[in-house]
Amino acid sequence: MPLFSGRSFGEEKGAARIRVLEAVFALIFISYAARLFGMQILNGELYQNRAQDIARRTTVIAARRGEIYDRNFDTPLVSNTDSFAVSITPAEIPRGEIDAVIDRLAQLLRLSPEQIAARIPANAYSLYQAVEIASNLSFAGVSAIAENIDALPGVSWQPKPARNYAGLGSLSHVTGYVGNITQDELTMMYNQGYQQGDIIGKAGIERQYDELLRGRKGRETRAVDVRGRRIAGDANYVREAPEMGKNLVLTIDRSVQVLAEQALGKRMGAVVVMRPASGEILALVSYPWYDPNIFSRGDLASEYQAVIDDPNKPLLNRAIQSNYPPASVFKIVMSTGILAEGVFPPEQLIDCQGELSYGERAWHCHIRRPGHGRLNLQRAMAQSCDIYYWIVGRDHLGVERIVNYAREFGFGELTGIDLPGEISGIVPTPQWKERRIHERWLGGDTMNMSIGQGYTLVTPIQMANMVSMVVNDGLIFQPHLLREVRDPRSGAVERSAARRLLHRSEVDPEVFARVRRDMRSVISEGTARFPLSIRSVEIAGKTGTGEVGLQNHWHSWFAAFAPYRTDKPEERVVVSIIVEAVNDWEWWAPYASAIIFQGIFAHESYEDAVRSLGLEYIAPVQVRRE
Repeated sequence: MPLFSGRSFGEEKGAARIRVLEAVFALIFISYAARLFGMQILNGELYQNRAQDIARRTTVIAARRGEIYDRNFDTPLVSNTDSFAVSITPAEIPRGEIDAVIDRLAQLLRLSPEQIAARIPANAYSLYQAVEIASNLSFAGVSAIAENIDALPGVSWQPKPARNYAGLGSLSHVTGYVGNITQDELTMMYNQGYQQGDIIGKAGIERQYDELLRGRKGRETRAVDVRGRRIAGDANYVREAPEMGKNLVLTIDRSVQVLAEQALGKRMGAVVVMRPASGEILALVSYPWYDPNIFSRGDLASEYQAVIDDPNKPLLNRAIQSNYPPASVFKIVMSTGILAEGVFPPEQLIDCQGELSYGERAWHCHIRRPGHGRLNLQRAMAQSCDIYYWIVGRDHLGVERIVNYAREFGFGELTGIDLPGEISGIVPTPQWKERRIHERWLGGDTMNMSIGQGYTLVTPIQMANMVSMVVNDGLIFQPHLLREVRDPRSGAVERSAARRLLHRSEVDPEVFARVRRDMRSVISEGTARFPLSIRSVEIAGKTGTGEVGLQNHWHSWFAAFAPYRTDKPEERVVVSIIVEAVNDWEWWAPYASAIIFQGIFAHESYEDAVRSLGLEYIAPVQVRRE
């Protein structure tokens, strides 16, 4: 009997290994078969769609932005103009000719070859994908390219609407402008549907309401080969038309805007004209202004840099982004506090001799150095007597109450106007001074604050709100520029802006009625008697002269409302004007206000208002827009 049967131990071990390998291969085959069955049978449609997506290219079609109108909804302030974008498809250019094509195109576009080459990614030279290298071209510019197209293989163009800001003047600070989205902006707004290459609002209404204005982009989907070339006879071509953005109707009245612009003239400063009953802004002027069209022209870099470097800061909207000492206009706040708190009888007299000794120095009444004599609160407001307000503010009202009433009128806080970049100004307190300047609050600080000097800073829009609160018996409605949102095709109103209550004061309405009477006395018998004594409407307001530390240099303020008496409060108008101290001193704010009120209520142009007021000798009628 043999010791081992049939096979040796080694043979059996080899056979076992073969069976293991066979099992492994069988498992692999079964796995792949199952995978292929799942891909081809169970999920075949899914992968077929993915393959089609890879073989198809989607091109974005730019949407036209909505137009911007003034309250009359006639001629648009901002419209769209037909323009073109020029692109290069590098792979369509014969090998070795790319540099020559770029040189020829650069001459036609008035760009340098380096500028064009820098816009073509390094990985795009072998692909049939168009790369945009210039935009905002006119029909004439594209025609020049078309005439030389035989020498420009791979060059194409397509419509791309651009913004037209023609003739805006000072409205540039209201409308703003658009530009290409930056990487930082894209990072912040990617989840809102923005993409690389989008045009977005950069300032003003264009930025504030960009989502309404930008519309919805269209799409064009077509089949391409692996190198991106279009496939002829594409049966699945799809085109989704873009939707134009919403049209916006502003509260601005173009005629009032031009009137206010010309009344301010070429003087650095700002004007706000507002309806106190609703917060609607009829005019918002800041000088100097800028031309928004420079942001869409080919020579953007040089013109934009010139604007940036301009020491007069034309991009700054002084109506909401600059603050100034309120000067004697702050006496409206002081009078309200004195009457509301009852700390000093309004009929009690104070003797102004033109000078007050305090803190080892002499304080001089700015308006009348010889002194006003004995006067009560009403005459102190009319004559803008510093000594009256110094004494009552320091010895009776006190800094804490002054601060409270300044905040009651909205100073030191944003008004919430629908424009980006608004600043809040400063209402100083003893704690603020110790923290910021590291000095304790003195009685002299209270005296300065009592006449709107010192550390207090306000914006022209805040000053308009202050007067509105007096007019509305303690109500402030949020200033706003958007009036309506309209459908771009039918013109139908989709949404109207409702007035929004910003603040309700607890001060007795009788106090505000008394303050209004005192403001009227400024015009009828006080500091603004000559420039504001006009026949077309009764005006009530307050002048202000803000010292800036330079000899014979002062800010000129005027804040007022009209008509003083009316059965239709919704027709009242508030005007707030600041003329900066950098201008030649001419106490211009009251005169500019007179021209504006005359123009509005007598329905006159700037030239006619100047003649009606007899101001030709100081306000030449040839002042025009630049």
